[in-house]
Amino acid sequence: MSDLARTVRHIWLDGEIVAGDTARLHVLSHGLHYAQSVFEGIRVYHGEPFRLREHNQRLIDSARLIGFDLPFGADTLDRATLDLLRCEGVRTGYIRPVAWLGSETLSMLPTGATPHVAIAAWDWPDIFGPQARSEGITLAVSEWLRPGPASTPVQAKCAGNYALAVLSRHSSERKGADDALLLDAQGHVAESTGANLFMVRGGVLVTPPPDYVLNGITRQAVFGIAQALGLPVEERTVPLQELWAADEVFLCGTAYEIQPVRAIDAHTFAVGEVSRAVSDRYRAMVGA
Repeated sequence: MSDLARTVRHIWLDGEIVAGDTARLHVLSHGLHYAQSVFEGIRVYHGEPFRLREHNQRLIDSARLIGFDLPFGADTLDRATLDLLRCEGVRTGYIRPVAWLGSETLSMLPTGATPHVAIAAWDWPDIFGPQARSEGITLAVSEWLRPGPASTPVQAKCAGNYALAVLSRHSSERKGADDALLLDAQGHVAESTGANLFMVRGGVLVTPPPDYVLNGITRQAVFGIAQALGLPVEERTVPLQELWAADEVFLCGTAYEIQPVRAIDAHTFAVGEVSRAVSDRYRAMVGA
């Protein structure tokens, strides 16, 4: 068993909470073979999920974008998540809802395949460790390009969209970096393997538009934080050469929270006042 298999004691599966070691899917599940699955990641602070409804609604919307409907609405998923958190006793951690098509068919057209939904939760304080927030992490530019909306449903948080992220993360590890930076098909800045990117130039936050990247829920929270701090935000194309001239760079996402970047390849950046202010405001907002 994996560590998570030993750690997660309960899972909500298709309408009920079951013992974690009894939650199963068939090896011929359509979602396993053809990536007909969608998922979410939700942070838990002091027992409360951050923006639970937005995440569950996106799970529903993502499924529809790749061709199937979930058998549960957002209200049901919200209640199920809260019930599971109480049962599992997670106070500071991570929730993973996932939905997939079942084993009724392996045809490319999965007519009649049953959608399934599961939710798991576990303790998970930091993705890169406690020092990363103050010291920053390193990125390596990936050789893999982020596909655009003509090639994939960019705004669906679906398994298929993360294949290149996994390949890029392996590549960055071989280069000695903590994570990878993916570019879009035009060679412009897109995102990291699991988070949106902001750069700071002259006190202005600049971030790529959600043409090639997921319009992340934490990304949307950063827009609100910037407004509260009086920081201008520009949502526009970011050429890679412009990124090298940034004063600061940070990533944001559910797992990453607000994560400063200290280097991308050979280019270094300060973990500066703006990144710290955004991070502090975020942590105050979630009560961390």
